[in-house]
Amino acid sequence: MSRYSRISKAEFAATVLENKAIPYPPTLKQAEFLVDGHLEVLFGGAAGPGKSIGLLMASLMYVSEPDYSALLLRRTYQDLALPDAIMDVAEQWLRPTNASWDNETKTWTFPSGATLTFGYLQAEKDKYRYQGAKFNFIGFDELTQFAESQYTYLFSRLRRKAGSDIPSRMRATSNPGGIGHNWVKDRFITGYHEDRRFIPAKLTDNPHLDQKEYLSALAKLDPITRAQLQDGNWDIAARGEMFKREWIEIVDRAPKCDNYLRWWDCAATEEKKGKDPDHSIGLLMGALNGVYYIRDVQRFRKPPGESDEIMRQQAIIDGKGVSIREEQEPGSSGKKIISIHSRGIFVGYDYRGVPSTGDKITRAKPFSAACQNGNVKLVRGPWNNEYLYELEMFPQEGVHDDQVDASSGAFNELTSKRTAKIDLSALIKTRPR
Repeated sequence: MSRYSRISKAEFAATVLENKAIPYPPTLKQAEFLVDGHLEVLFGGAAGPGKSIGLLMASLMYVSEPDYSALLLRRTYQDLALPDAIMDVAEQWLRPTNASWDNETKTWTFPSGATLTFGYLQAEKDKYRYQGAKFNFIGFDELTQFAESQYTYLFSRLRRKAGSDIPSRMRATSNPGGIGHNWVKDRFITGYHEDRRFIPAKLTDNPHLDQKEYLSALAKLDPITRAQLQDGNWDIAARGEMFKREWIEIVDRAPKCDNYLRWWDCAATEEKKGKDPDHSIGLLMGALNGVYYIRDVQRFRKPPGESDEIMRQQAIIDGKGVSIREEQEPGSSGKKIISIHSRGIFVGYDYRGVPSTGDKITRAKPFSAACQNGNVKLVRGPWNNEYLYELEMFPQEGVHDDQVDASSGAFNELTSKRTAKIDLSALIKTRPR
């Protein structure tokens, strides 16, 4: 396919300009996005050019065709359901038409039989919700909020019938920043593939927005975020002060370690609309010859009963050779939880609670030093990118630090066990005979 492939003027007129599901014509930059014929296209970069509207238009282009099906994705359902977000705008556009809405499946069905479905991929396993489905069009709104494994898996759902003239299209919008910044940049900005294209757009490409007011709002942001959103700058990224992803090697497997420990940092918080609570984290770390291997991270938001069942099952999977430690919250309630777990889900295991001492930064310093010295390695897994993103952003306001806390807890516990062994050996040698 040519790098500059695009649909014809006649097809653009039929699928966009004369399409009753699209109530007004696109901007010039949106039109460039709509006519592009590449398999993959990323649209945007800066804030305000009408990226989500362009993505919705793209998803609606072939709804007059009976075999057409489209899927639009956000990372969470909350993102999807916000007022004036893409699902809300679709309702404003389609409610006056002959399309019908199924609230259970979050799907619009058109008189032709074509469908437009809205979904989300909050957890890695959510991608399997679409196993067996087929779509002609898949759109990711704010791609840098997704893991690369989620994006690439959805290609398996991109199909069309033999002989169909409907193109298969993978489309995305995004600003720089977020957990997926690096892989999106590598795939679309600095990388090249003949079936892939990036269409940059800025606020000035959107004549429908009050640009002066929007620029005034952006001016109040920190310099890094402002450069990302106002200029679409992919070469600048926010970072904390304590971790860099290049310090940590990703390996295919860990060797057999002397000690393995699963550290639990439990938030006991269920996700609710409009809220962004902490996650419960179960991090498995092993140690061998001064090198620390992080083999697995379990990360979820569940109420206490469901969390306990997940933790119990994970202990069975890990086996009794793996020690279990849990951060003990201050006060009597923290002691009570540890007591309940020791007599319940973790009975028969090497388990105890560990009271936290000092602030988060102080607790993280030894682990940060080990990372900087190249003594921490990650076993390859779909959780790697979110884990490294959280480390890089620590410590910053508004960014979750649950995985940093769990890493610090596991590392400090393993190093204290190693120190204890060394002290005991020295004591034995100095004992009088």
